Parts: sequence; C-alpha cells; structure tokens
Amino acid sequence: MATMTSASPRNVLSLEQLARMSFEQLARVYEGGSLPQALSVLNGNPQGRMLAVRFLDRGPIAAALRRVAGDRRFVWEGKSFSSRGNRSGSGINRVHLAGRHKLFPFTTRAGKSAWDGHDTIILDYDHPDNPLVIRRIHDEIREVSPGLFLGPAMWKTQTHPRTILWFALDATTA
Repeated sequence: MATMTSASPRNVLSLEQLARMSFEQLARVYEGGSLPQALSVLNGNPQGRMLAVRFLDRGPIAAALRRVAGDRRFVWEGKSFSSRGNRSGSGINRVHLAGRHKLFPFTTRAGKSAWDGHDTIILDYDHPDNPLVIRRIHDEIREVSPGLFLGPAMWKTQTHPRTILWFALDATTA
C-alpha cells in the first residue's frame, strides 16, 4: 500500500493509489499537498473519485464502496472548473441522475484550510441557487501530485466543519 505523503517529484501519485489509502493516510497526503501557482491548472473537467468515507474506510464495506466509487456509472463524475485569475474562479459538479447533469455550482478561492490552517483551494457552495443541504458542504483541495488534487468534503457545523469523506480530482484527464 502507498505511503507517500507529498507531491514531490519522487513521490508521484496516481488516482488509483489514492483510492487504496485509508482515511488517515489520505489526511497525511493532503497535509503534504500544496496550492498550485494558478487555479487555471484545474480548468476543464477533471475526473473525480470518492476515496474514503469516515469510519467506513476498512473492511468489506470499504471495499464495496471503493468498487462502486470507481465505476464509470457512479453518481458523481467530477467537477468542472473555470478560473478567474490565479486565485479565484467558479465550478460545478458533474453528476449522473437519470442522465448527465451539471449541478451544485461553487466558487473557488485560495484560502486557509479548515482542516489544518494551511493554504488550500476552497470550494464554496453557499449560493442561493443551491439547496440548503448543499450550502452546508465545505470542500477544499490541494495538489498532491502533478495535476492530481486531493481534498476533504466537510459538513459545516456551528463550531467547525467535520470531515465526512476524502475525494480526488485528476486534472490530467480534463
């Protein structure tokens, strides 16, 4: 199993390697990630993958979730991005619900992570067009290997966002 923890050239990761990692391993990889020079590296339609769900990242349930998440018919396909300058932009999720749809828009900005306080890309869903449940989501991503982004999907609470799962975006396929 991979134990690489940074995006340095000698530790190049793939989406498949990330998909085999535990919740804790993904946290360490994320902590070693970085903010890209420009958000334009995400422009296009990066392939997405749900990686590990809190408390369900080991054993038979985890194996089943990984198989389902890796299937091309999985409900979430990824995100589409459009940058506005080096530190902000917008995007939308690509989902399969009785066909392909673009749902749940977000804005992107460089900022401080709710996970560890370091620089990250924040995906802000707090838009009037989104249902209230979607507006409570806090996503962030960092580049952990060239063109490969990892992030926690969090649920906003009254005190601090709680991490629900880890996901990845492969911008090399956009």
